[in-house]
Amino acid sequence: MHSAHPPPLKLAWTVWGLGAMLYLIGFYQRVAPGVITNELMSDFALNATALGNLSAFYFYSYVAMQVPTGLLADHWGPRRLLTLGAAVAALGTLVFGMAQDITWAGAGRLLVGGSVAVAFVGMLKLAGHWLPPRQYALASGMALFCGIIGAVFAGVPLRLLVDAFGWRPIMLGSALVTGAVAVGIWLLVRDDPTEKGYASHAAVHEDDPHQPAGSVLSGIRRVLQYRNTWLLYLIPGGVVGSVLTFAGLWGVPFLTTHYGMEKTEAAAVGSALLVAWAVGGPVFGWLSDHLGHRKPLYVLGCLVQLVAWSVVVLVPGLPYWLLVVLLVLAGFFSGNMIIGFAFARESAPARLAGTVSGVVNMGVMMGPMLLQPAVGWMLDLGWQGGMADGVRLYGLEAYRNGFGLMLCWLALSLLLILFTHETHCRQQV
Repeated sequence: MHSAHPPPLKLAWTVWGLGAMLYLIGFYQRVAPGVITNELMSDFALNATALGNLSAFYFYSYVAMQVPTGLLADHWGPRRLLTLGAAVAALGTLVFGMAQDITWAGAGRLLVGGSVAVAFVGMLKLAGHWLPPRQYALASGMALFCGIIGAVFAGVPLRLLVDAFGWRPIMLGSALVTGAVAVGIWLLVRDDPTEKGYASHAAVHEDDPHQPAGSVLSGIRRVLQYRNTWLLYLIPGGVVGSVLTFAGLWGVPFLTTHYGMEKTEAAAVGSALLVAWAVGGPVFGWLSDHLGHRKPLYVLGCLVQLVAWSVVVLVPGLPYWLLVVLLVLAGFFSGNMIIGFAFARESAPARLAGTVSGVVNMGVMMGPMLLQPAVGWMLDLGWQGGMADGVRLYGLEAYRNGFGLMLCWLALSLLLILFTHETHCRQQV
């Protein structure tokens, strides 16, 4: 017997929060290489291109999993998906922590990326069933906030732990924590409130598990028929690519080499950028819902980011305070990308919410997937031969050329938003 009442918000956010734990872990894994660049380059004898590639192995499998993840979330349910994701992520972390060569390290990163790829879409799916519709964009923003908590832990705390114990033991500990999350999700999360005796927030026709398999492929075709889907796939790569290429990999070596910072201090600056991103997500999500518009805020966010990053990249020797202010500004306004999920969801049929979320999230991760190795490649091209403790040192011009790729994508993102069709926060089809 189901209650006519939806689940209490405390219970709804708790169920959602367990899914968010896997996203937190995924974000921690995503940016962890950024504070152990020297250890990885030294242990595996890597240049910048190879390190960028190792870090990007996470994104290769993450991106490849996005559309399958959306389909699985629609037809298999988030509980099984998130449990399996956490279990495989634990295995991947174990493989990475024990790797004796670059092949095994890459395999570990590949496993982790592919498995945590289910977290974001799984969480959005849970939000669609457990939370009131008006809280959906807020949930998207809070998801980013949870992710950034994981990223912040991969900053100064991880750096201090690595200094104390070494990077391998810390990765093995991370694998144990991830395994515990898998158990928690299986025991406590349910796909829909009706399984706990409450009324569901999902639309009656949405996510029917008995749809024939043929409708899955037609669903993908349907989603890709909408212009907004294509545009909102391409736009966030410039936003997220810039943040994660800097804070997730190349920011620490840039700041230590050209601003004379200690590693922990540089990690703290990277974390400040990510914290600002975390705050920006819910703010942009709430503002967008409150104002009833998606497009203007997305445009504003990209414009401010482009200006801030341009000054950081093109103006050498900035005062410390100005450098930090600009990075925090760039981070905060990067929270605008969260609007893209609600924007895309409203631009395609409601029953394909998981599929369209997967497509957009794939676009989000295309940014760091392409930019991290590309910036590394540009650094190697501009390398003048400098070394320190067996690790290559790169000049300011090399970093400027590398980070210039971020500016190009951001400028393209800004242009593409102008061609999107505003939904006014209402389901269009």
